[in-house]
Amino acid sequence: MPAKLSFSSEIVNLLYNAETNPVQSCIQCGTCSSTCPAADFMDHSPRNIIALIRADLRKPVLSSNAFWCCASCYQCTVRCPAGIDIAGMMYGLKRYSMWRNRFKKGSIGADFSRRFARMILKNGKSFEPALATPYLFHYGLRTFFYDARNALALFMKGRLPLFPKRLKRSAKFRGILSRIIPMGRAA
Repeated sequence: MPAKLSFSSEIVNLLYNAETNPVQSCIQCGTCSSTCPAADFMDHSPRNIIALIRADLRKPVLSSNAFWCCASCYQCTVRCPAGIDIAGMMYGLKRYSMWRNRFKKGSIGADFSRRFARMILKNGKSFEPALATPYLFHYGLRTFFYDARNALALFMKGRLPLFPKRLKRSAKFRGILSRIIPMGRAA
């Protein structure tokens, strides 16, 4: 019977196609954390996330909001002196937490990811009004009016459709996706 993998080994295996392994290659210089525009919103910086993975601390990593706050700007990846794809690692942690159903309860990131995956499976495309609607009042009335004003301006310029467009061959598209996404968990 094979031995149970440690958390850090699971993450290394998850990121097996990355050019460098963030767990072993990181020199803990802090460049990723200092260049991250979303670091102020994270409870653990990218550098700390890597350190927590190295220490096999699954619970603090998966309960962190760091990978959900990642802006996917790739500044960390571009500036990393060790050449680590840190943004790719953040995406990997999102996938891992979703597949294992381990994330902070009430996390908007996890809920949004599920809604997005369902929408892509259903329509083959994203439809922003349906994605944004459940979160309109999450940040208060002031933000609601700000978002409503922006949505109206986009609609008036023809940039925000009223109804979602569907992919013509959505069944074929779902077949392709079923090879790469665990469909039972995304739907």
